[in-house]
Amino acid sequence: MRYIVTGGAGFIGSNLAEHLSRDHEVVIVDDLTSGQRQNIERIMDNSRVTFVEGSVTDLDLLMEIFAGADGIFHQAAIASVPRSVKDPLETNAVNAAGTVNVLWAAKECGVPSVVTASTSAIYGDDPVFPKRETMAPTPLSPYAVSKLAGEYYGKVFADLYGIRTVFLRYFNVFGPRQDPNSEYAAVIPKFITRLLDGKPPIVYGDGEQTRDFIFVADVVQANIRAMESEARGVFNIAGGRRISLNELAASLSEITGVDLRPVYEPPRAGDVRDSLAEISRAEEAFGFSPRYTLEAGLRETVEWFRDGRGGRRR
Repeated sequence: MRYIVTGGAGFIGSNLAEHLSRDHEVVIVDDLTSGQRQNIERIMDNSRVTFVEGSVTDLDLLMEIFAGADGIFHQAAIASVPRSVKDPLETNAVNAAGTVNVLWAAKECGVPSVVTASTSAIYGDDPVFPKRETMAPTPLSPYAVSKLAGEYYGKVFADLYGIRTVFLRYFNVFGPRQDPNSEYAAVIPKFITRLLDGKPPIVYGDGEQTRDFIFVADVVQANIRAMESEARGVFNIAGGRRISLNELAASLSEITGVDLRPVYEPPRAGDVRDSLAEISRAEEAFGFSPRYTLEAGLRETVEWFRDGRGGRRR
């Protein structure tokens, strides 16, 4: 098969592209705004892999690249709530308008299937748990709104033009290649790198907020299973259990062997308080089931950062 991976030099996209490259032709599209060349270095000598530096905001480029593709894994996005609060215009241009570009180019080029990264942020702070795909969206940030708009466009394109569209609502993904150095980095790489550098983890809020974490290898499998199935629509992709940030900090302290209590700072605007997914719909539709426990994923991630592959500042 010939697959396109937008955002393929990013955290999730590079893990996905590497797995696909074992058996398929892969075209990686990334403007390197948040993606990094080092994430795909190990697969660039594979004759089945092509890298194109460019953005999903460039429709002409997408039209050129998508010709002859068997499927598109659309991972490109500005995936940060705080950044979206700071710059909603850019977030909309990349996440919402960029997704429309991907869908339109797929339609024009005759690509049958598009599997797109969405987000649990769409659920907002609805107090009902676990989160089910049938729940009404209550987005709290421009990021969440931009991803929800992409889902709506996906449904319309499926209805009007016959493209099979799948939107995977990622909960809290973690694992190797997740950048800890960005101002908007996710909590697990931030916690790990600070502990390994002998610094206490920083928690925004009281630490009792909860997250439903999922290891990146399980997200890769979810994408591939969704592409190879006949599934359509929206699906939660998560571990199916939640843990507080205080519990997470304690667990990482034990795994790293660094005993430092967190430092607490004020909550950030737009952040969701709690998160827990119902994942049975994805299991029924395309056999998704997490293979990694949280502890196993954390240990593998810590080892990756400890080996110096995480770009820790020294």
